[in-house]
Amino acid sequence: MEVFRGISAVNLDAKGRLSIPSKYRDGLKGQSMVLTIDTEDPCLQLYPMSRWAAIESQLEALPTFNPAARRIQRLLLGHATECELDSQSRILVPAVLREHAELIKKVMLVGQGKRFEIWSETLWSKVRQEWIEQKTNGSENAQNNVLDDIAL
Repeated sequence: MEVFRGISAVNLDAKGRLSIPSKYRDGLKGQSMVLTIDTEDPCLQLYPMSRWAAIESQLEALPTFNPAARRIQRLLLGHATECELDSQSRILVPAVLREHAELIKKVMLVGQGKRFEIWSETLWSKVRQEWIEQKTNGSENAQNNVLDDIAL
């Protein structure tokens, strides 16, 4: 299974297409992928279909009477869009997803092991600095809820 690590600066073209960096193309060629929103940050998540299938099964198994579970299901599954690399190794990012992540032109593709996060360059710089300051200040916040066991 392909491992995605590192940060790549890429451009979004006028039609909303994002070029996948060459170092990842061979591992993704011929694979479907799923693009969805992040439920906590203004970015997108891009998964190879092989990884997304396991996540989708976990999401579908959540109790539908739990409001937090329904929220996550509605956001992740509701925004999930299947995509494939075109002949120029680009994926089309639908307008609703571009709006959520405030993607205009300059985009950061952030490897997260089994998935990518897709950020606007401006938001990435701002949020990254906030995270660095949180770490420095020791203000980490632990959350306990039913969703902690889901590995996204």
